[in-house]
Amino acid sequence: MIRAATSHHPGLSGHSQRALFLGLAYGVLLVWLILAILPFIWTFLTSIKRPVDAFAYPPVWVFQPTLMAYQQLWLEEGFSKYLINSAIVSVGTVTISISIGCLAGYALSRYRGVSGFWILFAAFVFRALPRMTFLLPFFYIAQLTGTHDTHLLLILILVAINQPFTIWMLRSFFAEIPESLEESAMIDGCNRFQAFWYVIVPITAPGIVTASIFSLLLAYNEFLIPLVLTATRATPLPVAISQFGAEDIRYWSISAAGAVSIALPIVLVILFLQRYLIRGLTAGAVKG
Repeated sequence: MIRAATSHHPGLSGHSQRALFLGLAYGVLLVWLILAILPFIWTFLTSIKRPVDAFAYPPVWVFQPTLMAYQQLWLEEGFSKYLINSAIVSVGTVTISISIGCLAGYALSRYRGVSGFWILFAAFVFRALPRMTFLLPFFYIAQLTGTHDTHLLLILILVAINQPFTIWMLRSFFAEIPESLEESAMIDGCNRFQAFWYVIVPITAPGIVTASIFSLLLAYNEFLIPLVLTATRATPLPVAISQFGAEDIRYWSISAAGAVSIALPIVLVILFLQRYLIRGLTAGAVKG
């Protein structure tokens, strides 16, 4: 076997070939990592530079760092209210989406009728439609109900848009669990819901956390819908940051500080829940 593995490369042993392959793979991953984080590093450096240094050409690499942009963003511009808006909308969306998604995903994973397929297919089609398709109907409904520029409106709309995704993802988790588990629980005296809550949910906790993280990202980063359906009271972070730096170069450092501030909460959440995310993904959350 060693001769066959090294027949095309007489000067390399099997171990050397494996080491070379791993070196190339890690090298490619390192280059990709640098390309991926370079925009964030550039944005961070821009946020701690004075405007005259931030946009000097050629770029200035040695400079006196300053937190002036962050001070102006959070203390003078009142950026904290937009963070509160994003937190309310994101937490509300995740709570409702996961609650409905768990029940619907579990039911669809156990239902064998053909109508279950068409429900999933309809949900997939609805999720695949572009955001622009829903803007005018949602705006008209908001005007009729008097809910324009409210947290409740954004939460309900984001739940409606992201719910098919959570149902598909959670269904794949529940489908991996043998039905014999809840059947055993029901033999011991549990009803269907008790078997689901006390047996199935703890087993699928990593998958539920994974679906929650993706639902959080979808709600937290949404821009188009809040841009149209909010004005001042419920404006979230992605819409608020677009108000800075459109034309005046003096605000670009503030815009960079805002971009870093928007990314940090999500980075902290991912770091805190990364072990659940990895376990959930490896458990089959992205299987067909």
